[in-house]
Amino acid sequence: MIKSVYFVGAGGIGMSALIRYFLHQGCKVGGYDKTPSQLTCKLIEEGADIHYEDNMQLVAPCFMDKDSTLVVYTPAIPEEHTELTFFRDNGFDVRKRAQVLGLLTSQMKGLCVAGTHGKTTTSTMLAHLLHQSSVGCNAFLGGISKNYGTNYILSENSDFVVIEADEFDRSFHWLKPYMSVITATDPDHLDIYGTKEAYLESFRIYSSLIREDGVLVIHTDLEMKADVKPGVKVYEYARDKGDFHAENIRIGNGNIIFDFVSPLGNIHDVELGVPVSINIDNGIAAMAIAQLNGVSDEEIRNGMKTYKGVDRRFDFKIKTEKIVFLSDYAHHPNEIEQSVRSIRELYADKKIAAVFQPHLYTRTRDFYKDFADSLSLLDTVYLCDIYPAREEPIPGVTSQLIYDNLRLGMEKFLVHKKDMVELLSKGDFDVLISLGAGDIEDMVPEIEEMLRQKYLI
Repeated sequence: MIKSVYFVGAGGIGMSALIRYFLHQGCKVGGYDKTPSQLTCKLIEEGADIHYEDNMQLVAPCFMDKDSTLVVYTPAIPEEHTELTFFRDNGFDVRKRAQVLGLLTSQMKGLCVAGTHGKTTTSTMLAHLLHQSSVGCNAFLGGISKNYGTNYILSENSDFVVIEADEFDRSFHWLKPYMSVITATDPDHLDIYGTKEAYLESFRIYSSLIREDGVLVIHTDLEMKADVKPGVKVYEYARDKGDFHAENIRIGNGNIIFDFVSPLGNIHDVELGVPVSINIDNGIAAMAIAQLNGVSDEEIRNGMKTYKGVDRRFDFKIKTEKIVFLSDYAHHPNEIEQSVRSIRELYADKKIAAVFQPHLYTRTRDFYKDFADSLSLLDTVYLCDIYPAREEPIPGVTSQLIYDNLRLGMEKFLVHKKDMVELLSKGDFDVLISLGAGDIEDMVPEIEEMLRQKYLI
């Protein structure tokens, strides 16, 4: 019987949702993470025992009984990690985060959202649609929901569980979805997959894991071929085509309203709580799964209007006539393009600048020209050093590769993070976006404060 759960990589957003789950189950919960963060501090407040040094002497005695302790780790942890090695070598039950989520999907009705991008927003929207309805749900999300201030939602009486299905390290192959959305399959994580073909094949395998009584809702524009079991219903969706789509889209005055077209019955005048155009696609996918599971038209309409978004996904920090500042997690070229185009649609006549911190040397090496193309849609770019995360430097791979391929004539800066705020204070722009999945987010409060002082907000 599991009495204690130890997390190696406790500060990851996906891991933290499981930490909250096991705390709620009454287990003793602890773990290691490389650095303190707002999230780890919050988890400590909630009862988790977390430390920041790879040192077995810091592991509490309650986690040393292999018969009652489950060890959960994230693939981002290096194989030579001392604590992880100890638990493996001494017969503990050691599982990937995705394996634990897989167990939950086998015990409940898993509503899983996969895709290169859009999965956090879509899964959080879906969780909100279900939670605020009579249907209810549990949820393990890849971002902090602004509606609930957490990435974990609990229901005492719903057997639905919303899960973000992560393709990194093929983690989503552990899941057993009842229903799934696939939002996008633009190649990523080529350090893991090697080729575009292997990446697409991974999604094909994932689609084959959906239960025979289940449903796949897949975007119309994907290159992958689904391979579902007999009995699985397949629907397509997109902004303007597919079984589920939008019509009569009205964008203006800071609002987006549209009619949801569905084989189960249309819903008129759906208003987006976070009015950026990419959320039309995300919203259609979330509404499709919600409708398929019994959420009423009025509950869907209310849920979409009251959806507040996710931290770091089109996360507006300042929104005034003088200046707009927002933070977005976009770290893949296609995500950046969609983010910039959505902002352009809202602020067509404004001068738009972005701070961008590339994430991973391998991703920069593989996509530097695509990054440059996406960032060239902006008026101004402030380009930081690469955030390494789990990787060692690669000779010749720096942010200069992106910088050198930005369009001629645009305003562009290569800047160290420590000099960023001062340089931005001298900048000439109407809208500023902070882009990236690394620690650039740590600078957002400082940038916000500088802008508030500069514009006397």
